[in-house]
Amino acid sequence: MSLGNRVLVVDDDTGLARALSINLRAHGWEVTVAHTGTEALDAASTARHDVVVLDLGLPDVAGLDVIAGIRGWSHVPIVVLSARQLGEDKVDALDAGADDYVTKPFAMNELLARLRAAVRRAQPAAESDEPVVEAGELVIDLARRTVTRAGAEVRLSPTEWGLLEVLVRNRGRMVGRQQLLHEVWGPAYSSETNYLRVYSAQLRRKLEKDPAHPEHILTHPGAGYRFEP
Repeated sequence: MSLGNRVLVVDDDTGLARALSINLRAHGWEVTVAHTGTEALDAASTARHDVVVLDLGLPDVAGLDVIAGIRGWSHVPIVVLSARQLGEDKVDALDAGADDYVTKPFAMNELLARLRAAVRRAQPAAESDEPVVEAGELVIDLARRTVTRAGAEVRLSPTEWGLLEVLVRNRGRMVGRQQLLHEVWGPAYSSETNYLRVYSAQLRRKLEKDPAHPEHILTHPGAGYRFEP
């Protein structure tokens, strides 16, 4: 492992986090430590990392929500490091967007191997991976999953946010109707295009100056939708 690989360690156990930092730095890693979910999201959104090591049992924000927050804007590999050994916990973490799952207690050499593998598999980070997207009066924070319009917070339902998030992550490009249905509602949905009409209309009412003449949430008739910054 060459020098300069950057890892974000997220664990509320200060002793374990310190031990991990010492071992990782000894093997050439640059280490940032966060002890809460809020600190983790702040660190992930303000500096680029090559991999994240994440404990699920955080004191403020659920580990799964941290994964979702990071996945809202970044493809950085996430390796969960948790004492939870139930199969359903692993499935939930992987479904939320984690790339690997290591249970405590663990062998340091195994964790290092998992981190090296995660970095090797990762695609190069896109230059457009930014947690905050500005579009006219809109400020969309993909890490914190918030939207403001002209400085006022806009409250979105989970489904409205899911649709907006997919469009914003692919901003400037059309996203096909089937892809949107799969990503927002699940793989069992492929023909319910009326859902897209309903929720895109709701987003326009909340986000556009003139919902009848939208500037940001655009329709490609019969094909899909596009978010234009």
